[in-house]
Amino acid sequence: MSVGPDSVTRTAVGPHPFLGGAEGELLAVRISVEPRLLERLLDILAQVEFPISPQIYHQAALLYVYADGQERFEPTTSVEFPAYAGWLPAVERALMLRGFDPAALAVRGMLEELTEDCDTQPAPPGSPYRSVVWYRQAHGSPRGGTSG
Repeated sequence: MSVGPDSVTRTAVGPHPFLGGAEGELLAVRISVEPRLLERLLDILAQVEFPISPQIYHQAALLYVYADGQERFEPTTSVEFPAYAGWLPAVERALMLRGFDPAALAVRGMLEELTEDCDTQPAPPGSPYRSVVWYRQAHGSPRGGTSG
């Protein structure tokens, strides 16, 4: 895949560029799990039909933000990898079949991933929190690696 200026395409929805290929937009996929579940997660990803080259963040953190302004900081282990949009259903199926919570999966465009310091995602429907902020390293979070 080429990542030169010719490979950047504008979406029909807005001005945000994205990288794309024959299998759709190139995405940054992140799955956050308890450290004890890391090996199980990696086994699942190894069985998916396309290549996954995971980057593991052992000192990651999630900051849950509630509607009343309260926040909950949670250390986590995260696995990140690039994937095309057409590959996502297979990843989601593999996770669900092995009992992983679909809310552990977060996806965003690769160009956005490369230009942002942290990732803020809206809460899934029915969740008690409003949004969750993900940090690759807990020491880069507002809490500096302490739980609260």
